[in-house]
Amino acid sequence: MLSQEDQRRFEQITRHLRESDPRFFARLDSRIKGRRGRYMMLLTIVLWASLPAMTVLVGRLAGAICAVMLVANAAVMWRFRRRLL
Repeated sequence: MLSQEDQRRFEQITRHLRESDPRFFARLDSRIKGRRGRYMMLLTIVLWASLPAMTVLVGRLAGAICAVMLVANAAVMWRFRRRLL
């Protein structure tokens, strides 16, 4: 944790850098968006891969829960597709 003085100073430096070099902050923002998209895609792959195994090994209820999570994941990815990719 930063002290209040250090936090204020950090925000001041950050604001100055954002104003002086907006392209730098745009690159950082696109990297963060790329990471989010990769994590969501990884989650989708893991869920799809585990769906048959969960259904066979654990039962229909676990498979149904996994399927519902896949539908929710697909909805989130569709809703935020421009931000994630």
